Amino acid sequence: MAKQKKYAQLTEELETIIEQMENEDITVDELTEKVKRATKLINTCKSILTQTEEEVNELLKEMEDE
Repeated sequence: MAKQKKYAQLTEELETIIEQMENEDITVDELTEKVKRATKLINTCKSILTQTEEEVNELLKEMEDE
């Protein structure tokens, strides 16, 4: 459950950054930092999804073996 909460929080922050960029609510000076943060958030979310996929596949394999 903690992984889901963390993922949800990360995607929420990413959505906020995207909205700010779309609405031009940030200055040019802030843009670089926002893009860096968004990149980090995306990479972290990808990692969580990959790990989750591996865990699910392992569980499915275990079920097949039983």
